[in-house]
Amino acid sequence: MTLKSALEDFSETTLAAIAGSLGRFAYVARLRESVGEPYTHWGLRRVYGEQAAQQAIAEAHRKLFLQLLRTPLRSLMTDLQISAEYSEGSLTEYVERLRSRCGALLPAELGGGSARHFNSVLHALALLASAPTQIPPDANRRV
Repeated sequence: MTLKSALEDFSETTLAAIAGSLGRFAYVARLRESVGEPYTHWGLRRVYGEQAAQQAIAEAHRKLFLQLLRTPLRSLMTDLQISAEYSEGSLTEYVERLRSRCGALLPAELGGGSARHFNSVLHALALLASAPTQIPPDANRRV
């Protein structure tokens, strides 16, 4: 008998081991072959059964999607740095990989979010990642 729900187990065990919200989101999206296909997670399916595993992963996917849409760009840039570093790539490479898979990253149920909003977030991150870091001229000046 398990003491956790499939969603709790998936979130607290599998997803907790992945760096960054973007990294977790991309991981969950990769658990299915293509849009509309079922998610595949052997361990979760083995412990909780196919239906519970599918529901848990779909719910986690939807929650991560909505979380990304609600997160300020400044925070997403920090998250992008964490996720890109974990994947051993540059910021621009990482965000371009996400952008190239934009449609495949979306959960089946958007939960009130939109593909257009998500695409604009990825576009903004790509622009910010490719822009040189600029420090205001008087940033080091003491007040």
